[in-house]
This record gives sequence, C-alpha cells and structure tokens, in this order.
Amino acid sequence: MSKSVLDMSMSLDGYIADPHDFLGGDDGERLHKWADSDQHPGPVKQFQDEWNGAGAILAGRRTAELMDHWGGSHGGLPIFVPSHRPPGPAARWGYPLVTYVNDGIASAMAQAKAAAGDRDVQIRGGAYTVQQALQAGVLDEVQIHHIPVLLGAGRRLFDVLTSEIELEIIQVIDTPEATHIRYRVRR
Repeated sequence: MSKSVLDMSMSLDGYIADPHDFLGGDDGERLHKWADSDQHPGPVKQFQDEWNGAGAILAGRRTAELMDHWGGSHGGLPIFVPSHRPPGPAARWGYPLVTYVNDGIASAMAQAKAAAGDRDVQIRGGAYTVQQALQAGVLDEVQIHHIPVLLGAGRRLFDVLTSEIELEIIQVIDTPEATHIRYRVRR
C-alpha cells in the first residue's frame, strides 16, 4: 500500500524558502546544497532512490506554478494539485499528466495514491498544502532535511497549524551538510 511522504529541506529556524521564494544563499539554492554533495553518497543515493521510486506527486499550487509544473511531468509521474481555482493554460491544455483537484486535499491525495499504486506519493512543497494534508490526516510521513543555516526570514513550513500533531521519529541520518529526520504521523 502506498504512503504519502513529505520530503523537504528546511533551515534550522524553520524556513523552506527566503522572502523571494529562493532557497537561501548567494545562489538561491542553499537549502538544496546537501543533495549535490558527493562527500556522503550513501544518504544522498538513498533519498534519490526514494524520490525516483515514487508513483505520483502531490504539489501545492504555488509550488507547481513556480516550477511550471516541472514541464508537465515530474520525471514521468502524474502530478496532482489541490486548488479551488482552475489551472492556467499550460496545465489545462499542455500538460496531460497534471491534474487539478478542486474538491479538497483528501480527494487530491486519494487520486494521487490511486495513480501511484503500491508506490509512494511524494509531496512537493507548499507549506499551505502540507499543513492542510496534516490537518486532514492524509499525510503519512514527514522527512525533513535540517540544514545548518539560519535564514532569518521567509516561508515557514509549519507556520499555521490549528491543532497539535504528534510525530514519531523513525529514522535519523546525520551528515555534515544536513541532519535528515524521518517521522511517522501518529493517528
């Protein structure tokens, strides 16, 4: 059975992007530098295998639009975008693997899991979408790559939650570039 997994890089002070939607640093990619490191290939390969093994993507609308819907396909995977507004022209007519779901996060996740089959659904960005998935009880695991940097401002991942959510640590991998912590969402 597939599970839904959020996989997100985050600064130590809780930011997933700076105020201009970049990922920090002079080149705008500070939060993803760990994934380019060849000093610790084992953990990086493990995460790449997980990403490549996914069966579908659920993405927040803002993230999907900022990324131009990854050109209509996230490595050949279908992309599901929960949104109350209709998609723009590219997603509507030019990207057949992109599906906008207008009846809520639970429906979007159910459709993504159905498309994924027995493989996982990877959640790609969007703090609002992540918060909605947590509150609706449709997010199974959270994998955070804590980056040893303080951005000081920007977009926080867990800024607005309406209730306490318990997590269980299921894996910790520590490297000089990041501490990778995987949690199971307790229900």
